[in-house]
Amino acid sequence: MVDLTHGPSPKTLLCNAGAGAAAGVIAATFVCPLDVMKTRFQVHGLPQLTNANFRGSVILGSLEQIIQKEGLRGMYRGLSPTVIALLPNWAVYFTVYDQLKSYLGADDVNHQLSIGANMMAASGAGAATTIVTNPLWVVKTRLQTQVMKNGIVPYKSTLSALRKIAVEEGIRGLYSGIVPALAGISHVAIQFPTYEKTKTYLAYSGNTTTDKLSTRDVALASSISKIFASTLTYPHEVVRSRLQAQGQHSEKRYSGVIDCIAKIFDKEGLSGFYRGCATNLLRTTPAAVITFTSFEMIHRFLVTVFPPESRHHTL
Repeated sequence: MVDLTHGPSPKTLLCNAGAGAAAGVIAATFVCPLDVMKTRFQVHGLPQLTNANFRGSVILGSLEQIIQKEGLRGMYRGLSPTVIALLPNWAVYFTVYDQLKSYLGADDVNHQLSIGANMMAASGAGAATTIVTNPLWVVKTRLQTQVMKNGIVPYKSTLSALRKIAVEEGIRGLYSGIVPALAGISHVAIQFPTYEKTKTYLAYSGNTTTDKLSTRDVALASSISKIFASTLTYPHEVVRSRLQAQGQHSEKRYSGVIDCIAKIFDKEGLSGFYRGCATNLLRTTPAAVITFTSFEMIHRFLVTVFPPESRHHTL
């Protein structure tokens, strides 16, 4: 949604924030069980499954194991901080992304940025959201993995976890994993330009405009961009999760990013950097489809309810 004169209007920013927050929450709730599994695979490796019925499927076996040991609640561990984080995450992301696209100067005729400018806008928005929401992602990781650690006093809630980490570990604890998280900006720097270019191609093929693409085309563009970006940038997620999971009351296996990378490579080889990748794709691909499709549809609705003062263009 780019205002071609003076940047996005307040109404446009509110539409971006509202649609982005709603879309993120919908997607997070839908795929939370897979997120729990992915985080545990990243931090603790593949589980030892005893149920012969699911011997051939780590994902199905892990789901059954979580349900048996922790009940339905175990499937949604970390959902609260995820939702709390996603409200500002996508609201900030889509808003900053739109602002940067405007400042970088979209073309008057095609409303399109160059790939380089698009990558800059996506990276800037990614950095802003990472810095704002990192403490909540630390809490999410620890809530999802704490039941697998013996002798650990569990965090009772999102707020108690934030308070306890702040008191016992300080700002360093709240921002553990921030370096690989910022390295993860490369993910959105790949995903969003790919999404934009795929949408442009589909619009051209269908003889329409990007803001009038069908739900199916938006879903296709979002899935292609997510799979491409996730596969290329997944290793940083493993490093980030392992750094975030170690806290005041658990063994500190890694002294920093470089030490973490070196130890994973020495002990587990290259495959160690792709622990949980299949589960991650099963989680992130539908999540991206839900997020982007929901964003586009909700945004179009909000724009009709709160029409902008000047001409804008949808992501």
